[in-house]
Amino acid sequence: MNEWYFPRGTLAQGPWQTVVDARRGWRHTGLRVGELGGGELGDGHGGGRLDLPADDRERIVVPVGGPCEVTYTEPGGAPVTVALAGRASVFDGATDVVYLGRGTSASLAGAGTVAVAEARAERSFPARHVRADEVPVEVRGAGAATREVRNFGMPGVLEADRIVACEVVTPAGSWSSYPPHKHDEDVPGVESRLEEIYWFDARPDPAAPGGDDPCGFFTAYSSAAGEIDTCALARPGDVALVPHGYHGPAAAPPGYDLYYLNVMAGPGPERSWLITDDPRHGGVRAAWAQQAEGAAER
Repeated sequence: MNEWYFPRGTLAQGPWQTVVDARRGWRHTGLRVGELGGGELGDGHGGGRLDLPADDRERIVVPVGGPCEVTYTEPGGAPVTVALAGRASVFDGATDVVYLGRGTSASLAGAGTVAVAEARAERSFPARHVRADEVPVEVRGAGAATREVRNFGMPGVLEADRIVACEVVTPAGSWSSYPPHKHDEDVPGVESRLEEIYWFDARPDPAAPGGDDPCGFFTAYSSAAGEIDTCALARPGDVALVPHGYHGPAAAPPGYDLYYLNVMAGPGPERSWLITDDPRHGGVRAAWAQQAEGAAER
């Protein structure tokens, strides 16, 4: 563990098993992960309740496993309840999510694990239920750098003030967050300044399972914007913070699939996700098209 990497349980706070917020000097983004249990949903599923106060944060409620019922109240409005179908696990495809704008309070009920991605916002946007079939899913990279990206909270998909969020699933034996890249300075049209949260999960590869300690690997290293040195074994529930610097790869070793939820936001004038590859490794990206063509021919 270092100042930017936190094993599961080390960020527990109250009813939440993970909380990333401003109390750790984190400025723009936040994350909450909690277990729902002990109450009941309207359709009879067992479930408990977690509350989100109205404040200056916008949020995206992401069911990690199991259904989730979100009852929210926008400023000056009446309570609205949205039922999220969720999924059995993060490895079972995209989920429906609900976006909650600045000043919106909410209560979560359900029967599994829920994540809440957060970002400090200046403008208010209306709540939106994004269905699973509305989430753009892309296969990024090629060869051993192939991964699935679920873009439910990206610019152009979700209207919001600051928050940028997505999920990535890296199959066993592949690398993601690769080539190493950074987004720690504002360069118009080239790079956007964003701090970033990674929340990890992992499982044995169903086709060729490893042992009983599913894990991956994650690295981050310094750039001109600041020093960081993370080289970690990424286990389920771990959190990596990237305030600056190059980050990647996030690698899934043979025998284990790797998942992470990304939450990003920053102080720049536009909500965008623009990155700069480490020039020492950026040439890898140029080879993807050729690799994909070769795979198609075979």
